[in-house]
Amino acid sequence: MVKKWCVDQMFVFTLTLKGNSSMVFPGKTSYSHLTLLTIIKEKAIMRGKLVIILLIILFASPLAAQELTGTLQQIKQSGQIRIGYRVSEPPMSFLDKDGNPNGYSIDLCKSIVTEVKNKIGADVKVEYVPITTEGRFKALMDNKIDILCGSTTKTLSRSELVDFTQLTFVTGASLMTLRDDKTRDSAGFDGKKIGVVKDTTTAVVLNKLIRETSTNAEVVLFNSTKESIDALRKKKIDAYSADQIVLIGIASKAQNPMNFVIDPNVFSFEPFALAVRRNDSDFRLVADRVISDLYRSKKIFTIYDKWIGDVTGQRLPIFDAMVQLNATPE
Repeated sequence: MVKKWCVDQMFVFTLTLKGNSSMVFPGKTSYSHLTLLTIIKEKAIMRGKLVIILLIILFASPLAAQELTGTLQQIKQSGQIRIGYRVSEPPMSFLDKDGNPNGYSIDLCKSIVTEVKNKIGADVKVEYVPITTEGRFKALMDNKIDILCGSTTKTLSRSELVDFTQLTFVTGASLMTLRDDKTRDSAGFDGKKIGVVKDTTTAVVLNKLIRETSTNAEVVLFNSTKESIDALRKKKIDAYSADQIVLIGIASKAQNPMNFVIDPNVFSFEPFALAVRRNDSDFRLVADRVISDLYRSKKIFTIYDKWIGDVTGQRLPIFDAMVQLNATPE
């Protein structure tokens, strides 16, 4: 019986012999059956390992290269991530007594920075960039910041300019007055002045509310929350309108919190989210993964209690519902 074996690309013909016979061909090496089978087995193993290595190179390398695109690639190349924030929007983002950015949204962004470091496999420097209400989206579009951390409402019209992450908070617009002012609600604002920061969703819904209720009130636009509160303290306006959670944060940080009265009712729905550059799905996915993990693990409640719980007491049911709805599975 004739068998054909391939060793080192050289065909060796062997005859099946009795006993432990070996085959010798002129000018060739003598092999026993056992030795020949061992050589063939080793060659097959080596070839299998080579195939595996080639598959890893062909398929894993392109994927690894695709992981770092857009903002992630830029962060690794520059060695820094730039966080845009508003300096006077407590408890979401503000400067603490030492002049450091702090707040609920800032803590979320710090968690995202940690995941970015893991994703790119390198340490990065964090640069905090103060931004204005009217310039916040342009700062993202002009590549002056990488992520917007504050009290930004997610809307469809704004999504034409930037992309938004999973929801981070839910609140609504309300009104704040001085305690010694008897004007406490929208029904009593005829002939009064209501301050609001321009280029905000609150400004839009406030004007709509005044029109729908036929209230003869004047809306006064300001550039920042600080300007608005200063005007309220000096009684240049009768009330200040903003997201209720921001009003609560402002009152809690004031030297005399009891000087302010906040309307318990809200007249809009304001879903907050972090903003990133449009069409940068890889970076947005990193942020979404962090937010969803905070929700699934319930660690978000620790952040909530740190910045908001001490002021509001019991968590708002709408917040718990938001957490449940945005706890996207991995």
